Amino acid sequence: MKLFSVTFLALLSASNAFTLPFSNGAATSIHRGGMQSSNSALASTIEKADTDVDLESFLNEGDLEGNFPMRAKFEKTLREAQISITKAIEEIDGEATFQEDSWQRPTGGGGKSRVLSEGKVFEKAGVNLSVVYGTMSREALRAATEKGDEIVKDMAPDEKVPFFACGLSSVMHPRNPFCPTMHFNYRYFETDGGAWWFGGGTDITPSYVNEDDMKHFHGTYKEICDKHDPNYYKEFKAWADRYFVIQHRNETRGFGGIFFDDQNEKDPEDIFAFSEECLNSVVKAYGPIIEKHKDDEFTQKQKEWQLMRRGRYVEFNLVYDRGTIFGLKTGGRIESILMSLPETARWEYDHVPEPGSPEAEFIDVCKNPRDWV
Repeated sequence: MKLFSVTFLALLSASNAFTLPFSNGAATSIHRGGMQSSNSALASTIEKADTDVDLESFLNEGDLEGNFPMRAKFEKTLREAQISITKAIEEIDGEATFQEDSWQRPTGGGGKSRVLSEGKVFEKAGVNLSVVYGTMSREALRAATEKGDEIVKDMAPDEKVPFFACGLSSVMHPRNPFCPTMHFNYRYFETDGGAWWFGGGTDITPSYVNEDDMKHFHGTYKEICDKHDPNYYKEFKAWADRYFVIQHRNETRGFGGIFFDDQNEKDPEDIFAFSEECLNSVVKAYGPIIEKHKDDEFTQKQKEWQLMRRGRYVEFNLVYDRGTIFGLKTGGRIESILMSLPETARWEYDHVPEPGSPEAEFIDVCKNPRDWV
């Protein structure tokens, strides 16, 4: 049975929850490159430092039957991408470096979180790897996906489904209002019984409209999509526009990108190749935009507008993102679940941009998504 394929890495490591929730509230963490910044009492109770552990792979061939060669290849690709992307972002920032936090899951697997903060260009950036094994209860399945009710209707109340999930996730929040926030997540799943699928995407959240920037970003991914399937870009761009909607505001979080899930109808090697190229093009799509605008002059008013848009980012992630909701409801590792949030945000009562202003143009795009390429 094809179980479900939503953003379960979103649950676990995803767009937002970079470390898996643990039913027993226990995990092992290894911190490198500096002390962990959180003094949270909760964090201290669910983490245990162990600097003697630094695994080259979190895979265990005997944990769950399935396509072990694909798991190994996907993990290797994600590890290499985590290194190359963080290196590129450090070079763009010019001052700050990523601090590494490694952890192991008692029931199988683990991950590496790399976080940059207080940079010259980036306020906060994270690139996080999860490679995990576990079981999903009926309640977890229902909370995990919009298809939850349909999926669990034939399951016994105490039935659990073994799974494997491997993904790399990132959120980057620059300081300059003319530098967009960027998020990506690429993942691979297997469940007991032979079901498997890929999912992922990269999306961008600016504060101001710059058509050249959006043509570059969307054009990069359209070129990749067209190379692998002429229908991919139209389908996955529309999927992103539907998913990243702040429903209570009737506007999108940003200007989209691509988003896909449930990809298992082609040869897994073909879908892997597409996912790999999308992941390895993150810096190509995003880096030039940051380099172009990181030194742009801006006013206090423009900075405040950026912080208000950061507030919208927070609203989406806490109210609608399935990964965040799942992690919070299941007692997950709070520092990892909230990793995607910006360090600073702003809310103004009943703020309405002045008609004809750049801010009003931005809101119009969020309410009426454009085709950039």
